[in-house]
Amino acid sequence: MRDAYHEELDSLTDKLVEMTRLVRSAISRATTALLDADLPLAESVISHDEEIDRIFADIEASIYELMARQQPVAIDLRMVITALRMGTDLERMGDLAEHVAKVARLRHPDSAIPPEIRSTIVQMGQIAESLITKAGSCVASRDVEAAMELEHDDDAMDRLHRRLFKEILHKDWKHGVEPAIDITLIGRYYERYADHAVRVARDVVYLVTGSRPS
Repeated sequence: MRDAYHEELDSLTDKLVEMTRLVRSAISRATTALLDADLPLAESVISHDEEIDRIFADIEASIYELMARQQPVAIDLRMVITALRMGTDLERMGDLAEHVAKVARLRHPDSAIPPEIRSTIVQMGQIAESLITKAGSCVASRDVEAAMELEHDDDAMDRLHRRLFKEILHKDWKHGVEPAIDITLIGRYYERYADHAVRVARDVVYLVTGSRPS
């Protein structure tokens, strides 16, 4: 009975790692769709968000069943609590990638990204992928030291987010209000995506140590 119980706990980790893989793929494809005005790719990101939602629903159902049947304590209790929190953050990351793809779809056949903004968006996409890749590795390995590093890694995303605002508020901005609104939203989506990756890493620290990083 206990072996089956711990297999169920391990299954939660496996599902969370799978979610990190899916949301990483989603933000990668959404970034490409945004930059290249690739409508089929944008549509694929939007349609595949259901798979992320389904895995999260499975995690929720498993947690409720474990809580009811096994009444976990100590580190097992932390595992189910953090699995629910991490699953929520990862599901939201999938939604944010979907939002990026929807901007690409809305502006098709044009690109929503003016040429002078492209390099910033490319970097934001790369950092988003790096953060979730690292977070997924931390979930799988429970590496506290690596998890703590994500706080620092996120600083680069914040700098790029601020750079976007400087670009659209600059006196030489020539693209009008609508593109400025698009870019404001897109920047916010990437910035929030990174914040959720950091939250996942913080939950890894809590799972292993029993305390949250300040």
